[in-house]
Amino acid sequence: MNDDLSPIIESVCQQIESGNLADAARIISAEYPFHPVQRSTRQTSLPTVTRIFLRDGFIDRYRGTRLIFPPVLRLISHYFPGEFPYHKNSKMSEGHMAYWELFPTVDHILPVARGGLDREENLVCCSMLTNSIKSNWTLEQLQWQLYPPGHVQEWDGMLQWFIRYVQTEPKLLTIPYIKRWHTAALSTIPNLMST
Repeated sequence: MNDDLSPIIESVCQQIESGNLADAARIISAEYPFHPVQRSTRQTSLPTVTRIFLRDGFIDRYRGTRLIFPPVLRLISHYFPGEFPYHKNSKMSEGHMAYWELFPTVDHILPVARGGLDREENLVCCSMLTNSIKSNWTLEQLQWQLYPPGHVQEWDGMLQWFIRYVQTEPKLLTIPYIKRWHTAALSTIPNLMST
């Protein structure tokens, strides 16, 4: 990829200034064409998301840092709403920064908006913060690399701790958010923790 695309725009502008609109259009078409994209639909379930977190060892694949299984953070907020506030819409000014820095999400390596498919091989684990920064850009455009996945035997994002703790405090399952993630974890963990 050519890192400096500005000369193309400069040439286009020179042609516009000279009144050569047809030449300007030819430059765009030849050197910086627009490629419309057929977008695929997104349908990623919590068990699928959990499976990707486990597959990637709860590592932000764009930064190489460890992440925490989402309901662990929510559980902390349940006990300490003042010190560790949670906001259901991830409002940065009202929720603890851990929900951005340590909260894992899945991201399309090649964004759906750029023609990427909504398949597991195009999904990686990353933090909310990194996902927000990456947006619909490609790795090449951002000059980022993809870090290797972690090993779930070394770091599981505290998923097993969460399952153990909820077993001792089953009333936590009355919190819908925690119950949904608990169900996803139980449906996913038998298949992947043994690998």
